[in-house]
Amino acid sequence: MPALVFDPATRERIARSPRRAAFYCGAVGALAASLAARGSRLIVRRGALLATVKRLARDVEADAVVWSAAYDAATLEQQRHLQSTLEEAGFRVVVAHDAPAIPPDETAAARSADGGRGYRALVPYVAVWQALPRAPLAPPVRFVRSDVRSDAPPSHVEFGAVPAADDPSEERALAALERYLEGPGLHYAVARNVPAENTSRLSEHLAFGTLSARTVLARIDERASDPFLLTEERLSLRALVRAIAQRDFFLQLAWFFEDAPDRPLQENMAAFPAARRHPALEAWSEGRTGYPLVDAGIRQLRATGWMHPRVRSIAASFLCFDLAVDWRVGRDEWERHLIEDAPALASGNWQWVAGVGADLAQFPRIYNPRKQARAFDPRGAYVRRWIPELAAVPDADVHDPASVQRRRQLALPLFDGTAYPEPVVEHESAARTFLRRYADYRARAVS
Repeated sequence: MPALVFDPATRERIARSPRRAAFYCGAVGALAASLAARGSRLIVRRGALLATVKRLARDVEADAVVWSAAYDAATLEQQRHLQSTLEEAGFRVVVAHDAPAIPPDETAAARSADGGRGYRALVPYVAVWQALPRAPLAPPVRFVRSDVRSDAPPSHVEFGAVPAADDPSEERALAALERYLEGPGLHYAVARNVPAENTSRLSEHLAFGTLSARTVLARIDERASDPFLLTEERLSLRALVRAIAQRDFFLQLAWFFEDAPDRPLQENMAAFPAARRHPALEAWSEGRTGYPLVDAGIRQLRATGWMHPRVRSIAASFLCFDLAVDWRVGRDEWERHLIEDAPALASGNWQWVAGVGADLAQFPRIYNPRKQARAFDPRGAYVRRWIPELAAVPDADVHDPASVQRRRQLALPLFDGTAYPEPVVEHESAARTFLRRYADYRARAVS
């Protein structure tokens, strides 16, 4: 019997982003409709997780309770408490790893000499991940129908959100995946770095379970079996597989290292001083830093609930290194706008960029926003889409519009009564200052 327990913690997390709330509510509605078409019914119960699940299990005289494992520390702890309570009450509990393509315990089994702990480094993890056999997709499950009491499902209205523009259903997610693998996905090796190009845009579907990582992996493998694919197209499909592996890597980090969400995975970086405030923090959060690629990404996020993955890294790097602001500030700011609900992935990726998480290098990689823009958005197509103030700026100047002012001593073309802002910091100087602080800290930490 399928059930959804809408507890206060879930509601609070969903409510942080109106677009997320709309997607979630639409997905719940689509699931209910899909189950009804199969002769079943989605039971919705609202209330505290432990008491509500226990009461529902007794109402339907269940023998076992099955749920999908969470990967954020707070929900993990809550689910462990739920499991022990249900088992003490006589119920059998099954926790399924639905989010990753390969469950954390399977990759960890290769580290038997280390007690089956998880991986802190990506390369050895991916090697083990790729060597494991792909689990076949499970056959469809037959759900029974129950006429027990069901509460009202969550609605976009209670969150003050507008309905999702597109139907967030399993059918739509599968159709989008098929279209992507037929065309754009065959160019992923390039598109993942070029902001103006399309990537899969499936992150929200993966986050909410309207599409599983195992299904994505199976479809990629099926597409790769086409004997007429070009070498470049096969390379793109392999890059997609590696992207799934990297997603699984961050999920297993959260599973095995539960302190990682708010504490650096690298313990020797826990005391590294990072600011919680900066005079330009508001400009960064609103897309007004004076660095067009950074600003375009932030504006895309605020307008759509999604940002191109390459630009995410560049905008995050700017916050952590150019402004020297704590990575948790950026993570929490984006949490207010992203559709996807993936706290484990958010913390893992932000720590990765900030140089305090997995694969700690001698020095963090600091992206130069202008060089990145010239390399991957040379004609400014992406920048102009999201920053209309720069529509009339020539290609040669679009990624450094302040140079126009310096040469001509004139204001840039206006949009909405304001000119595009001057850079809030000088990148090269800020990067050098950060690296000196970082080197000094590391030297003291090892001495």
